[in-house]
Amino acid sequence: MYYSGQSLAPYVASPVNVVKRMLEIAEVKPGETVYDLGCGDGRIVIIAAQEFGAKGVGVELNPNLVKESRAKVEELKLNDRVQIIQGDLMKVDLSQADVVTMYLTTGANEKIRPKLETELKSGARVVTHDFTIPKWNILQEIRFRDDYRSHTIYLYNKSKSMKIV
Repeated sequence: MYYSGQSLAPYVASPVNVVKRMLEIAEVKPGETVYDLGCGDGRIVIIAAQEFGAKGVGVELNPNLVKESRAKVEELKLNDRVQIIQGDLMKVDLSQADVVTMYLTTGANEKIRPKLETELKSGARVVTHDFTIPKWNILQEIRFRDDYRSHTIYLYNKSKSMKIV
């Protein structure tokens, strides 16, 4: 069962090549806002800002990872485009998100699904790494290998994926 402030998944960073593919499959455009739920070291929102011209909002519970990601944002002078929120991803307002990225477990995705359905605007895209969102239709699935393992990226769209399957 989920309790407020409890981690929904262990911290495992998505490799940079996976991050770039996640943002590409979501077709992130300049000026859009990308939310990364469980942002870890902030790499997704940083790359979204640097390479895609997006604004980024990372949400992370772990104070050490928040400190690390905020220091990286500061070092890269991205404070005007990237915000790292220390807090519970279940309590953050997602209504401004154009894209949401997640590398959580399927169980965690199941817990956050009602929040995504309620708060995301029509047409918002959701991209997950390796784990699906139960009961949502997958619009696109990409599988590939890097040096040592395989990855799967799933793309959803609020207005097209929310049909119960």
